[in-house]
Parts: sequence; C-alpha cells; structure tokens
Amino acid sequence: MAPNFNAPPRRRVGILVFDGVKMLDFVGPAEVFVEANQTAPGYEVVLLSADGRDVQTSIGARIEVSAAAADAGRFDTVVIPGSELPPAKFVTPELIAAARHLSWNTRRLASICSGAFVAAELGLYDGRRATTHWKFAADLARKYPAIAVDPDAIFVRDGNLYSSAGVAAGVDLALALVEEDYGADVARRVAQLLVVYMQRAGGQSQFSASLTGPVPRSPLVRKVVDLICADPAFPHTVQTLAAHAMVSVRHLTRLFRAELERSPAEYVAFIRFGVARDLLHAGHSVTEAAMSAGYGSSEALRRAFVARLGISPRKYQQRFRSTGATAAFEPMTAAVS
Repeated sequence: MAPNFNAPPRRRVGILVFDGVKMLDFVGPAEVFVEANQTAPGYEVVLLSADGRDVQTSIGARIEVSAAAADAGRFDTVVIPGSELPPAKFVTPELIAAARHLSWNTRRLASICSGAFVAAELGLYDGRRATTHWKFAADLARKYPAIAVDPDAIFVRDGNLYSSAGVAAGVDLALALVEEDYGADVARRVAQLLVVYMQRAGGQSQFSASLTGPVPRSPLVRKVVDLICADPAFPHTVQTLAAHAMVSVRHLTRLFRAELERSPAEYVAFIRFGVARDLLHAGHSVTEAAMSAGYGSSEALRRAFVARLGISPRKYQQRFRSTGATAAFEPMTAAVS
C-alpha cells in the first residue's frame, strides 16, 4: 500500500525514564497513547533517559530507550513519571538537566506521581496548582511552598502543565490528554479497549490511607482518643471530652491541634467517618453504617461522603466491595461511565 503523504503527523510524546522509575507510571500512559493510534492519527511514543542509556525499572526489568533527552528534538507532550524511591534519591542533577531541556522543547508537560518533584525542582509549578500521589503530597507542599498542592485530585491541569496522582491516575491523565487532542469519542474508545473508566468520580481520598492520621503523643490526648474510639456514636462534645480529661476546653483544643492536626470535634467526625467506611466495606447497609457510626441518619452519612470523597456511600460501597462475585456481571459499558 502506498504511503498517505496527506495524513497528519503523529504527535510526539517523550517519556523521561530513569533507574528506579515506577513501571506502571509510564507504561499505563504509554498504552493509552498507543491505543489511540487505532482510531486517530495518534502518537509516536519515545522513551528517553538523561544519558541515552537503558534504565532499570522498579520491578527490575531493564528498559531500552531511544535517545538521550538532549538529542531527541521537539515533542508535543513530555511525561515525567515517578518512583517508589524517595525524591531525594531519584531526582538527580542529571535528571533535572534532562527534564529542563525537555521542558524547553515541548508544547505541554505532565508529571505522574512523584515525578511532580522533578517539575517542582525546575520551578515549573510555582504559582500554579499541581498534585501528586497522596503519600507524597505533604512533602511536596512543604518543600515547594509556591505550589498550590491539591492532595485529593486525580489529576490537575494548569495551563500547559499537568500533574496526576500515582500509578493508575496516569491513565486518567493520558485519557484526558487524548480527549483534548482528538475529542471525547476517541478517548472513550481507548477507555473501552483498555477496559478502564473514562473518568473516575471522586478524588484520591477514596483510595488512600488518609483515615490513618497522626497518633497521640501525650497520655492525656490518648485518653480522650480512646474514649472517642470506644464509642464513636456517643454524642461527644468538646465540653464532655474536656471534662473527661479534666482540662479546660481551650487546653484540650490546643493539644488536639498540636498532636492530631484537628479540633476535638473534627477528630470525632474523622473517627465516625472511618467507622462508617469500614462498616460499608464489611457489607452493612448505608443505614446500618450511619446509625452505628453516630450519624443519626443515612442522609447525614451521604452528605459526609459527598463532602469528603465526592461520591455517595452507596456508590462507594459498590466500587470497593469484593469483585469476586460481581466481575462476571460487570457490563462493558462501565469502562466509559
């Protein structure tokens, strides 16, 4: 078949990999871009490293790259994945130099997971919104205070800069980029072929261990925490909790904020939400979970879930229940719901 010289060129996507790169962080988005080639002009995916040498991934597999970043030319999109290694170990001067060169030679740049630390080190996110995996979010915000870190977003777009939470969130971001380039129909088709959601509801909180907060440091706060956890449905107030600890309301509030980063009332709500969530995991109805956790009504629990996670408790339970009994009956259309 003769080549079609009138066909639009594929968009070049450069993915900067390095020793210790988390494999799913870059393989997931790469598969999205390659899958789009079935129904659109699509993408040319190019794997790059700082020096052009092959790299070893998080699972020990060696990955062959096409070129060094400085020799690779211009790109439509550059993707910087993350690692399970601490940023202090994988964000090397060589990686920063490679990312800087790529940032000068691309239309848009996206980070996946802790790859945000590379872009942050370059100052690209200063004065902008960005996200990363929930377990890295506090460190990112602390180290780079000029960034407005959104710890709950699946992905964030701010101008021509994009960032996403960890691992599978890179697929969500890549689908959004495909939709931006070729429209919703192409992105939906890619989602169908990969059997993934076109757009997931809710934020990272629904997947994270965010309900395991700081632990009490003092015996006094531990005493109050034990009381709350022993009976979360009891109508605790800051006055009754302070009386239990035999301290003033002001003193108890100060200790809670210092040790648990919450007021006593916020901590009670925090524990109740965790109890309700665990009851839903265990198969209890929304009404049962609400009553046992101290919400008073299923509507109160629904409002709490929507406020914290962006989805109702019933949808949360459906999403996170065991898949063993339901996988065979899950409709294919779920991939684009």
